[in-house]
Amino acid sequence: MYNILICDDEADIVSALKIYLSSPDLRFFEAGNGIDCLRILEREEIHLIILDIMMPMMDGITAAAKIRETSNVPIIFLSAKSEDSDKILGLNIGADDYITKPFNPVEVLARVRSQLRRYFTLGGSSKTDDVITIGGLEIDNREKKFMLDGEEVALTPKEYDILKLLMSNPGKVFSPSEIYTQVWKETALTGDNTVAVHIRHLREKIEIDPAEPRYLKVVWGQGYKIEKGTR
Repeated sequence: MYNILICDDEADIVSALKIYLSSPDLRFFEAGNGIDCLRILEREEIHLIILDIMMPMMDGITAAAKIRETSNVPIIFLSAKSEDSDKILGLNIGADDYITKPFNPVEVLARVRSQLRRYFTLGGSSKTDDVITIGGLEIDNREKKFMLDGEEVALTPKEYDILKLLMSNPGKVFSPSEIYTQVWKETALTGDNTVAVHIRHLREKIEIDPAEPRYLKVVWGQGYKIEKGTR
């Protein structure tokens, strides 16, 4: 599943792109300006951004510059402007491609697929369907094993499933009840601390200092997450 973020202040454009790109392996997120775009990137794992240039609050050029400070996610600029100077500015700021409105649906789909293919094939992302890597953490879903800084660490099946869930969604906060429902496949009972116990055991196995975790973080009053972008 690939996560596509469409950032445009025109709702009709966003709706049209979602229709043109509709596919079982694509999931869409929406933003109406650069600020909302950056907020979504903070909490979701995005694999490609379609970014309009002219938007209120924060334009696409500014947003792209901020994104490039921390991420190499593919960016396709979308704009009504067709002058060469705008294309050059967009590409120089870090865009991977440029599409001018009005756009050809077939062309948009081809460009999106091309950028996703390059991003994953050429190593732009460390996440694949079989192996998920975040910093020194690596889960291999083919062999059902977990590696920490290149060394295999033994996990119980539930510990493995919890870590896989969190690593598959870096930066996203899961409540204890959400974790329990997805891992144990049943509704959590009120006051049950099963998840907390497993999280504690996981920290003891993957953190140098469990009291000051580098990867597995608590968001007080909300739940747990794996810190994304950890090095």
